[in-house]
Amino acid sequence: MSSESYSIRTPVLIAGAGPAGLAASLALSRYGVPHIVLERFCDVANTPRAHITNQRTMEIFRDLGIEDDVMAEATPNAMMWSNAYITTMAGPEILRSDAWGAGEDHIDRYRRASPCQSVNISQHHLEPIMARAIEDAGVGELRYGHDLQDFVQDETGVTATVREMHGGAHYTIRADYMIGTDGARSIVATKLDLPFDGHTADGRDSDIGEVVYIWIKADLTRYCAHRPGTMYWGLDPHDGATFVMVKPWTEWVTGFNVPPAQVNSELDPEALRARIARGIGDPNVAIEIKAISRWSPNRMWALRYGQGRVWCAGDAVHRHPPMNGLGSNTSIADGYNVAWKLKLLLDGHAAPALLDTYDTERQPIGARVVDRAFSSLVAQFGTMFRDVLGMKGEASPEEIASRIEALRDDGPSGIALRAGFERFRTNELETAFNALGIEVGYRYEGGALIAEAGQEAGIEGPPDVGYVATTRPGARLPHAWIERGLRKISTLDLVGRGRFTLLTGPGGDAWVQAAANSRRETGVDVVVIPVGTRYGFVRDPLNHWSRQRQVDADGAVLVRPDGHVAWRARDVSAASQLTEVMRTVLGHDHKERIDTATVVEPSDRQVAFAHVL
Repeated sequence: MSSESYSIRTPVLIAGAGPAGLAASLALSRYGVPHIVLERFCDVANTPRAHITNQRTMEIFRDLGIEDDVMAEATPNAMMWSNAYITTMAGPEILRSDAWGAGEDHIDRYRRASPCQSVNISQHHLEPIMARAIEDAGVGELRYGHDLQDFVQDETGVTATVREMHGGAHYTIRADYMIGTDGARSIVATKLDLPFDGHTADGRDSDIGEVVYIWIKADLTRYCAHRPGTMYWGLDPHDGATFVMVKPWTEWVTGFNVPPAQVNSELDPEALRARIARGIGDPNVAIEIKAISRWSPNRMWALRYGQGRVWCAGDAVHRHPPMNGLGSNTSIADGYNVAWKLKLLLDGHAAPALLDTYDTERQPIGARVVDRAFSSLVAQFGTMFRDVLGMKGEASPEEIASRIEALRDDGPSGIALRAGFERFRTNELETAFNALGIEVGYRYEGGALIAEAGQEAGIEGPPDVGYVATTRPGARLPHAWIERGLRKISTLDLVGRGRFTLLTGPGGDAWVQAAANSRRETGVDVVVIPVGTRYGFVRDPLNHWSRQRQVDADGAVLVRPDGHVAWRARDVSAASQLTEVMRTVLGHDHKERIDTATVVEPSDRQVAFAHVL
């Protein structure tokens, strides 16, 4: 390869081809926006890494056209229904809890919340699906083995210096905008000098320590098929191990905590094999070690996600332990959020203020996810041992074995210990692994939307767990089963695909005219879809949508390209406001002209009328 420099021009440059970068790339591809993705490694992920893919991410994949491909490769939700807390795989089980919305206590509310299911698919299986879809679209270019070295931005764009990893040639790319999705050691975040809160763990945390992960092949079918799940948590910190399912039931990531002083000795393959064998508890199981890694649990989040024409997403701005299955899901939602805003900016339809709303919306979500993940880690590996098993300080292997054995005792002490575990399961485990509120129900309080005054009805239970379907601006559009033609579809299938959608009912003519007026003013299409009207193609035969829309039958709900509600109007009298609503959402400052009190919660009259349709 020649060392001669050359330059390239692209509307969008993405630095990093992990989940966030690929999500942004795939969305931009669907929107027809040319772009280049740089990745310093020579291919997609080659180790399992992240694996839980929740309902909201599957909804994003549904919109981007890869849901079926992901489902075909993934372990389905029905095989994820429990977490087992074990002595060893072959030994006595201590506790089991529902997980990922698949267990009996949670499955109904998860099914009501979304047309999609959470699945288990490791990152090295997910990334190739996303990359193939990007390549098939033929809009963006994936450049593996190309490393971002530096960049400078000015008022009109970004100039990046890139190095080819094989051959060493340097070249420049000129882009209108750049997205930094280059991971926890982000060059982009560092160069922007983004402020962070939290701390970087160094392996000395008294509750957690450093974690060693080993990717293995081992047939554990006899110990798992009867209690299918993605996680099997070994509670003995000396001889136990946690097993994360990669492929049922023969491929795993197994891990355990070790003090920093012991890490190097623990990385010896034979020592690892012996430790894993003890964690399995069956010396006859063959163990093939595929890869070894180590990590410390960070707890950091950026206070700002970017500036000007350069913005960051994914692990570049939120870094936390892999708990609750939130990491890659949050990263994918980051990329999905920023992509539609870049599309409108590049088309000349939006003001720069629209891109600022990416930070307004996503930064609070990232901070919330980091806090939740770290708190769950401490609860699992700290609180459980101190408050449930009653171990104070550094316990010996014999003390730990004695306490675990006491859990099985039929006497008063065993009953008391099991009661403590049951409280822990209810208060910590069930909420940690069935957190529908943060998985699907998170809301943007400000940003590219018309915020409403006043408080909505509260959510029962912990806010990360409880979920209430709402059309309040900032929330993701509620799922409801409806019909289009002869097909049963979700309300979510009516929106997305890079467009604004206005869902309404009777009075649709006035809304169609309002959308036409808005397009003449802003250049942006708003697709009007009447639901449940007499002659409409989209029907609401069971009134599922009418019970959730929270507006009159002739009102409207304006939905953004990412499926979040931008505005809602109680009735057709607000149709004349649509143009100013769109101008505000697109970043033009006309908020003072919009009546943000156009919606109230449904009155008895509204609900009664809805049932007549």
